[in-house]
Amino acid sequence: MTIAFIPARGGSKSIPLKNIKSFGGHPLIYWVLKAAQESSGINQIVLATDHESIKETGLGFDFSKLTVHDRTPESATDEATTEQVLLEYLEYAKPDPETTVVLLQATSPFTKSQHIDEALMMSTDDVYDSVLSCVRVKHFHWNHDGTPLNYDHLNRPRRQDFEGTLQENGAIYISTASQILKSKNRLSGTIGAYEMPTFTSLELDEPSDWIIGEALFEEIIKTKSIHE
Repeated sequence: MTIAFIPARGGSKSIPLKNIKSFGGHPLIYWVLKAAQESSGINQIVLATDHESIKETGLGFDFSKLTVHDRTPESATDEATTEQVLLEYLEYAKPDPETTVVLLQATSPFTKSQHIDEALMMSTDDVYDSVLSCVRVKHFHWNHDGTPLNYDHLNRPRRQDFEGTLQENGAIYISTASQILKSKNRLSGTIGAYEMPTFTSLELDEPSDWIIGEALFEEIIKTKSIHE
């Protein structure tokens, strides 16, 4: 059994009700729900929300895998963590300990079913206990003490020869129910990094992100049919 868990509270301060704000012609949350619905590896989608409009919007898409978890006020505050609502659901639903839990973020609309399925395939490898999605960045980073963090400044590499580093893009996290309950964290044990395209690093948290995201949608999603 594999569950896609999508937290979406209604209390965003930077962009009110951003999870159902129009993006690319649909409410923002539509894109990640669609990706989970079309994923061959996902059996059930759990939308965890505290807001009736988000609940109604999600259910209105008629996705066959979708169920709703009504999160408590305590897990929907500004201070509440994603782990808090995830643990709340697992303690309430009591799934089989070996259930695979795929945490997906509604603010990552460029996630597609292929990404979910490929990350799930990686998670079934006996090498990893958890998997997270990342993007490769080729920036030269420095420490506060004026020393380079990830390259030799005396032998500056060409960008095309620079391996770069992996950065979390916040889109996908995979673990089992038992591991999450034991560690109280979305990731634990030996962790594998699943690499996604660079543009998927954009999370829609601020109004400026929305402007950039809509432009990316026009140039990448529509022209390359990434969600088709």
